[in-house]
Amino acid sequence: MNLVFVHGWSVVNTNTYGDLPKKLTAHVVGKKLKLNIRHIYLGQYVSFNDEVTLSDVARAFDHALREELPDGNGIADFSCISHSTGGPVVRQWLEEFQPSSRWRCPLKHSIMLAPATHGAPLAVIGKQRLGRIKAWFEGVEPGQSILEWLSLGSDGQWQLNGSHFKRGNMNRPYEFVLTGAARDPKLYDFMNSYLDEPGSDGIVRVAGANMNGRLIELTQTSAAVKGRGRPKEARTLELTKTHIADETPLCVLPEYSHSGTSRGIMASKARGEAGLAAVVTEVMACLDVSSKRQYDRRFELCEAQTNRVQAAQSAEPRYCQIVISIRDDQGHQFDPGDYDFLLLSGPQYEPDKLPGGFFRDRQMNCGTGRLVFYLNYDALARVHNIKLGLRVIPRPADGFAYYRPAEFHSGKRPLTDFLRPNETSYFDIKLTREVDHNLFRLRGADQPAGSFKGTKPARTSVD
Repeated sequence: MNLVFVHGWSVVNTNTYGDLPKKLTAHVVGKKLKLNIRHIYLGQYVSFNDEVTLSDVARAFDHALREELPDGNGIADFSCISHSTGGPVVRQWLEEFQPSSRWRCPLKHSIMLAPATHGAPLAVIGKQRLGRIKAWFEGVEPGQSILEWLSLGSDGQWQLNGSHFKRGNMNRPYEFVLTGAARDPKLYDFMNSYLDEPGSDGIVRVAGANMNGRLIELTQTSAAVKGRGRPKEARTLELTKTHIADETPLCVLPEYSHSGTSRGIMASKARGEAGLAAVVTEVMACLDVSSKRQYDRRFELCEAQTNRVQAAQSAEPRYCQIVISIRDDQGHQFDPGDYDFLLLSGPQYEPDKLPGGFFRDRQMNCGTGRLVFYLNYDALARVHNIKLGLRVIPRPADGFAYYRPAEFHSGKRPLTDFLRPNETSYFDIKLTREVDHNLFRLRGADQPAGSFKGTKPARTSVD
């Protein structure tokens, strides 16, 4: 078995892989897997250059595979262990270079350790401040282009994860996510609360690592929103389609943090020889999967492990993440200042009826206009038959081209149709751009000439 390691962002030394490669080869003694140190390749890529994009790295990854693992005109079979940003690198390579031929894809297993599947909240603090946090960096300035990909609500995440939600798992490699649930205080600057954020490993949220999630499409209709306290001329948002990702095993390992030699998921030296024991055991179990039945069984075991871990962490609730993207029916993506957004609940779908403690964090991606919420799922789920609603107040609200407010109400649908613990839900909201009837009129040539400078909107829309 060829085994390729792919590191994370702004790494400059292959010692980032720690003892994991050697421990894996030692662990296969007496097992069916054929793996020795000659079959292991330690990836090294430059991510600290501002011009380098994730797509650039994926392209270079493809070239390196063809160069080091040739098989005729293609690539020899291999499995991959990635860490942090390495997970999106491998997935981007699959998307670009193995899009329609996965039934003969050379990648057989993709085991992602703490992958930044849906980005990392820390990316918002900026390049210079990130460069001072030793948990991620080793004396180099982080690359700006990949930092933009990692920022919550980025275009890159929307495209890659949207494709995953829509396509499903058919004919893909066996993919797995292993992530920690501990934070290592020795590594972090606690001036930033994201470094000790509950529901995370200190860098990546469990909900931000998990491949399981959904893309929910909501489209504005012409039907008025009923009920008191509604914005004037508000129109309903209709649920048009939900794309749900096929199940990917997620295993939460409680004793590991994102990185470092103390508790890091790849290089932990805590507890001596037992430091990486749990990681090695899980990785070997993933590499041993060779059938759909075994893969489904692995999912069940990982889910049980995660449930045990999170049940034991009674003081720390489970979290979920929401990504809000707003565009109109003409393809225009709304910028941050183009709308206000509210979460609603209660019998009348009001903004002040959500349960106490439900809110943890809110981030706006200033580059894409997408809004990301980090919510206490357990606080929401404790409310019996909780109703969930969304309200968008777009701008401009008047003139010759404008928008009407929009609302979505969950109705009798259960909370789990929209949010699930440890998962990220993407909401793709499409609003109607209204064009006023008076924007363009025809006037007979037999009528006297006259000014139309003072024309006012009729406040009725063209079809």
